[in-house]
Amino acid sequence: MLNEQKISEIVESVISGMQKGNKKQLGIFDSMTDALTAVEEAYRQYRRYSVEQREKIIAAIRKLTLEEAEKMAELGVKETGMGRVVDKTIKHQLVANKTPGTEDLQPRVYTGDDGMTLIEMAPYGVIGSITPSTNPSETVLCNSIGMIAGGNAVVFNPHPNAKETANYAVDLVNRAILEAGGPENLVVSVENPTQESSREMMQSPIVRMLVATGGPGVVKALLSSGKKAIGAGAGNPPVIVDDTADIAKAGRDIVNGASFDNNLPCIAEKECFAFSNITDDLIQSMVKAGAYILKGEKIEQLKKVCLIEKDGKYSINKKWVGRDASKFLKEIGIDADNKLIICETEEMHPFVQVEMMMPILAIVRVNNIDEAIEKACRAEHGNRHSAHIHSKNIDNLTKFARAVETTIFVKNAPSYAGIGAGGEGHTTFTIAGPTGEGLTSARSFTRQRRCVLVDGLHIV
Repeated sequence: MLNEQKISEIVESVISGMQKGNKKQLGIFDSMTDALTAVEEAYRQYRRYSVEQREKIIAAIRKLTLEEAEKMAELGVKETGMGRVVDKTIKHQLVANKTPGTEDLQPRVYTGDDGMTLIEMAPYGVIGSITPSTNPSETVLCNSIGMIAGGNAVVFNPHPNAKETANYAVDLVNRAILEAGGPENLVVSVENPTQESSREMMQSPIVRMLVATGGPGVVKALLSSGKKAIGAGAGNPPVIVDDTADIAKAGRDIVNGASFDNNLPCIAEKECFAFSNITDDLIQSMVKAGAYILKGEKIEQLKKVCLIEKDGKYSINKKWVGRDASKFLKEIGIDADNKLIICETEEMHPFVQVEMMMPILAIVRVNNIDEAIEKACRAEHGNRHSAHIHSKNIDNLTKFARAVETTIFVKNAPSYAGIGAGGEGHTTFTIAGPTGEGLTSARSFTRQRRCVLVDGLHIV
């Protein structure tokens, strides 16, 4: 294992090299205009590639992602200051192992007295993708695999605060593509992404489809573009724990889910509603699993650190997003190395109502399942993103699922099971609730084409 100093030196060397000469990075251009010109030519070439050749390219991307997972995790934490290296490494491994490839593009066939109809999944062409600072390289890699599997080329406009990490991933993808015999510049980006480069990308006639992972503003811009758009919006996932749950397991699962990558994932448990008769036991199990319980005036001190108040409304202090729990504790005079901070609050406390994206979890006591569901749905704010519950009562599980209507609903497991980490199903880092695609995959980035043959090939 490399020590922290050595790893830091490696990361600084990588960043320095990229800053001195991005020309060494494949697929990275000085302007969006140049990027679009290059990716259009790459797509023309890629149209001639077979599905087998696509899969060979994807296999190369998976291999290189696994080889450089820790390096990209280090780079992401170093550049953005957010998250945990060990968890980001797991994210990259998850992308490599569980992002669907061409197997997701299953055709459909209808036959009958009038002949045969074939429906196949065809590429859109060049896809424009906006990526976040929270999962910069993970989103680039996951989107690239799915979009390339669908037969597309991709132009990225990364978040400016994570451009080095995102562009490193773009370079990695292009290295893998060339190694597998694919075309140059099938995936491209810009050295210095801006709002102007994003606008140029969205308005370009070369780009046939838009995909964005980010906040409401980004999604709104996409939906007003006049193009096919996939938007992954915000969430504030609640978790309910009732008195039929395995409380010890629920405490461990919630701590593991809410602390994973310092609560950056949009699916992570952001607030907890627990039955009053088991709350004390739940808190004890959480503390045993690595959480620090905050009480009294320290809760107010923490609120002043991580939230900004204006006109009676609270918003997150962005400089604290994704920081380690120990740093929050140190800021309020507590020397402890815990991975999650928990505290009891009332329902309307900003720790409950604001999507924090910090390793801080508020716990609200409730009397019964109806109260829990009502308060959880209010805290989720109708985003219909993710929600979680720990219960052995089928009626309670069903009632909450029907009420909250989220894209992801996890029962009796950490939140990350919802994207295939310890749960069944594929992974993605573009969860499209607002536009309805859900957990995106290769078929999300394709369009249906129908081929009809009348009075032929129906042989029964």
